[in-house]
Amino acid sequence: MIKNIISTVVLCTIVTILESTILSDLKILPDLAMCILVYSAYVNGAMTGQVSGFFSGLLRDFLSSAPLGLNCLIRTLIGAVTGLFKGAFFLDTFFMPVILCTLATIAKAICYLILHLVIGSDIPIYSFVSPVFWIELGINALSAPLLFFLLKKIKFLSSARR
Repeated sequence: MIKNIISTVVLCTIVTILESTILSDLKILPDLAMCILVYSAYVNGAMTGQVSGFFSGLLRDFLSSAPLGLNCLIRTLIGAVTGLFKGAFFLDTFFMPVILCTLATIAKAICYLILHLVIGSDIPIYSFVSPVFWIELGINALSAPLLFFLLKKIKFLSSARR
């Protein structure tokens, strides 16, 4: 389990750094680090999802201008909830990755909205009528099958079967 958590956090950190440096000129970015977290949580369970979400979110908080703990909280919740579905559904090559990443993106937007309403204006929100949200949702959903296929090939992200 520790190996899976470390592998997920390292991979999420690398992707987050790439997103914040090389891809920062693009206005709309896919949240590939969240999709990696969703894959790892679904394959390895809730505990791995929670811990990986916490540390990858904490590292994302240090790299962003968001309040400290915001991404940490949201990614911990997404990792925990996704991990609860471990073994509940068959992870096919197309539909489940699309569904999981779509639901995670919607959950992330709803969490931002709830925290914005509770805490105040320091929390950025997604506008559900804005094309930016829908484009990010579409990019996450369409990139999920390829990303899950590649992550399935990386053996150190999935727990060893006995």
